[in-house]
Amino acid sequence: MRIAMIGTGYVGLVSGVCFSDFGHEVICVDKAPEKIAKLNKGEVPIYEPGLEDLMARNVEAGRLSFTTDLAQAVDGADAVFIAVGTPTRRGDGHADLTYVMAAAEEVGRALTGYAVVVTKSTVPVGTNRKVQEVVAQANPKAEFDVASNPEFLREGAAIDDFMKPDRVVVGVQSERAAKVMAEIYRPLYLRDFPIVTTDLESAEMIKYAANAFLATKITFINEIAALCEKVGADVKEVSKGMGLDGRIGNKFLHAGPGYGGSCFPKDTQALARIGQDFAAPQQIVETVIRVNDAVKLRMIEKLRDLCDGSFNGKKIAVLGVTFKPNTDDMRDAPSLTIVPALVGGGATVHVVDPQGRREGEHLLPNVTWCDDPYTAAEAADLLVILTEWNEFRALDLTRLSKGMAQARMADLRNIYSRQDALSAGFATYDAIGR
Repeated sequence: MRIAMIGTGYVGLVSGVCFSDFGHEVICVDKAPEKIAKLNKGEVPIYEPGLEDLMARNVEAGRLSFTTDLAQAVDGADAVFIAVGTPTRRGDGHADLTYVMAAAEEVGRALTGYAVVVTKSTVPVGTNRKVQEVVAQANPKAEFDVASNPEFLREGAAIDDFMKPDRVVVGVQSERAAKVMAEIYRPLYLRDFPIVTTDLESAEMIKYAANAFLATKITFINEIAALCEKVGADVKEVSKGMGLDGRIGNKFLHAGPGYGGSCFPKDTQALARIGQDFAAPQQIVETVIRVNDAVKLRMIEKLRDLCDGSFNGKKIAVLGVTFKPNTDDMRDAPSLTIVPALVGGGATVHVVDPQGRREGEHLLPNVTWCDDPYTAAEAADLLVILTEWNEFRALDLTRLSKGMAQARMADLRNIYSRQDALSAGFATYDAIGR
């Protein structure tokens, strides 16, 4: 199959590379010449384990290429995937569809034969029908179908998620479109991975409902963690006991400083807004958004208490600022709320993150970036573990504590135990829900 992938952001690039590894001919398109130039040199603009090698292999095999020429990519394509950004629109919480509709119009003008125009971006219910209208208006003679094919990629594990998915969701209106999509995903059909073929609206809703539910699980356990701290329970034990129930499961039950990233904040806000627009308020989701914001603020107060009520004049070492490990993504990361509060309170903040510096340098001004935790913690009054990178899971706690001015740790990912921290010389250890 010949595939055009419009957009080389996280979703578009990973999807395009993986489709080429299925054996399809894929042309990835982006309007940014500098990004395409880097891709043509073999440089990956995002950090995703395994992506650079997979991309190089398929470029060498002649199945994968990059261009700024959308018309060239669309010409003769069996399917055109729209994978552009849908950021939260300022002021109203809606997903901004400007880029999606602009891409749809340009695709419509470029179509030269039958193709399926597939929305890969996360979009509100009803968007694919609007895409259909835009394409038809741009080219009334175009022969095409639209399809919804939402992504379910976890940053840091995206290639594995694409190649071994829990499910693939495809929303179509015609048998012809269904056959094209089946052929595209044929390698997964052959290995018996679940393919859910449904209507456009259901496919769009599945994406939002899934992400909102996962965000709800995270927020629920964070509220339980706050209660555990009051009553003397251990949220790790509570999570374990809950997760052993097959109806609940153990995933997304890890207490922390609140969810962030490119999906959960944006998608929960969009779903809440969709519910308001259709007079079907999503009250649980609306509460999840409020509680998640409050969780981040609670973390700030926890750190303030560990600094004797004031950040002023304190040196604080922060380990991890990306929203999760194995990614360089800083979008809506808890660090973007917590670290500025430390700096604004008068603290000197030293930061360590294996991949976060590239984005973090302009998102987190007035901090000092360090190459390792021991340098960052030298003469510090508080050590904060904010993102659970593997590099932070086996630290020499004794070395850390001896180098600090005041050996205090805020373990906001529950990596260590109180006993281990105190035995290593920390005077104070505080965690989440324990």
